Amino acid sequence: CKKAKTMFLSQELVDDLYSFRDRYFETHGVEDAGRKQNDVAQEMAKTLKRLEEKEDLYKHSAQFLLQRGRCLNVAPGFSQTAEECLSRAVKLEPGLVEGWNTLGEQYWKKGDLTAAKTCFTGALQQSKNKVSLRSLSMVLRQLPPEEDAQEQSKRILESVELARQAVQLDVTDGTSWYILGNAYISMFFTSGQNPQLSQQALSAYAQAEKIDKASSMNPDLHFNRATLFQYEEMHSSALDGYSRAAALDPGWEDAREREKQLLNYLDQVTMLMENKGKVKARRLRNMLSSLSTSALGPCSSPQFRSPSGRVGSLEPCSLSSLTHGHNGGVAALGKVVFSLASAGRMAFTFGMVDRDETCCVVMVYNTADSWGVLIGDTVVIPEPQVKRHSVTHKDKSYDFRSIRVDSPLLLIVNGKRQVMKSQSAAFVTYKPQSE
Repeated sequence: CKKAKTMFLSQELVDDLYSFRDRYFETHGVEDAGRKQNDVAQEMAKTLKRLEEKEDLYKHSAQFLLQRGRCLNVAPGFSQTAEECLSRAVKLEPGLVEGWNTLGEQYWKKGDLTAAKTCFTGALQQSKNKVSLRSLSMVLRQLPPEEDAQEQSKRILESVELARQAVQLDVTDGTSWYILGNAYISMFFTSGQNPQLSQQALSAYAQAEKIDKASSMNPDLHFNRATLFQYEEMHSSALDGYSRAAALDPGWEDAREREKQLLNYLDQVTMLMENKGKVKARRLRNMLSSLSTSALGPCSSPQFRSPSGRVGSLEPCSLSSLTHGHNGGVAALGKVVFSLASAGRMAFTFGMVDRDETCCVVMVYNTADSWGVLIGDTVVIPEPQVKRHSVTHKDKSYDFRSIRVDSPLLLIVNGKRQVMKSQSAAFVTYKPQSE
């Protein structure tokens, strides 16, 4: 009985340590974020010391080895001692689900995803539990992509299903909702970017934040959601997300870098748009003098099928006459005056000028690395999708219009349709940063 009580106290000690880490910002301000890792390491050392006081009595007990392994697992990196403790614990007691799950996390940190997958699968054979389900969901998405795109899609689908099951087992667990959000983002980017999946990801993240204070302070959640916002051209929300992630984890360079890259991109786009790519007035007039409706190419045919499915020729229209949203029945026509292949870009961006010398930014998504347009090219955009951007972040603000094109295959360049290899295999393009 005394032994059981001591084991219970050991588990409580380690539970408190995890609570200290996961709920750090409930007792500390965001300004203390830089100290968090060090504070957690100190708590871990204290907890280990208290566990070791009991070591002589219980060192061969699976429960004691489990708690020691869990304690060491609170650190972000791999621990050889943790791996040894946990391996011994599950050998002594193969039904120890928490042992398998924590060992799986250690293999994950070590970079051995196959061994991690084996642990989580083994734990699920013992009992269906949320930690194994959501961990397996993550592992499936982090394994190297399958050669066969069909197989890769199946794997992503399975990872979404596992995350869903984890949520169903406990709808009040914010971590499960967060991992479901990540699974939806992966599926969104690997299966043709269906807007419904983007909405489902955002809903899962919102739910995680709503029910769990710790999730709302999770830098990865803010970073991954910002990646989606940036793709959706919700630039203010994306900048806020990267900035929040950087504040919550000051040592994380990627978050600060993404925020800086996006601000740089917006600076460049607005500057190039204002000065029409710095093309000299005489050269611009020369370029525009050769702009004629014959450049509409296939768009002038009565058989032309638009991206919206409409069949019929399209009317050329000026950039200034385009309205917000979808412009049916018309095509925008202009000359390229600049292009931008900026670091961390999600879209190939170029500027085009029409006969009235109006300049507009065009953002083309899912382009292969080899695809691009050159200054002086004639570009036709069938049924353009127009968006107005009004972005404010810290001391900066931007206000401009752009045309969004979801694939280079939708464009006509110099009178020609674009070949299939202009489009990228979307699934290699973006991946949530971390989980």
